[in-house]
Amino acid sequence: MSLNRVLLLGAALIGAQAVTYAAPAETRYQLSSHILDISTGKPAPQVRVSLSRLVGQRWQEVSNKVTDDNGRIKDFLPQQAGQSNDGVYKLTFQTKPYFDQQKQSTFLPFVEVNFEIKGDSHYHVPITLSPYGYSTYRGS
Repeated sequence: MSLNRVLLLGAALIGAQAVTYAAPAETRYQLSSHILDISTGKPAPQVRVSLSRLVGQRWQEVSNKVTDDNGRIKDFLPQQAGQSNDGVYKLTFQTKPYFDQQKQSTFLPFVEVNFEIKGDSHYHVPITLSPYGYSTYRGS
């Protein structure tokens, strides 16, 4: 006999109404990022990354986060029903403190990546990084 049937029978026996438990909806995020240090072939942990949105002619900070041990940030821009995140954004990766911690000099004190979000699909904006260069692309 299934657990649901046992619960319904038990509720009927004691005269109670059956109660269905609904787990809270998981928050979905529209934007994620990660950093791969191609000079070591490893993720870049503990790098501060800020997200800004272009409002008129000025950048307005939306969020400020730090990469996890796998060099990832998974939770930029929560998606809310009826609300659009369309717009022009900028991710700013604070790379100098990361390279300082690696005892490595760098040409890049920070890296900025500008991009546009249209619609409600997921955007993944990673960088591959070395002390003297970087690359970016729209991932999945």
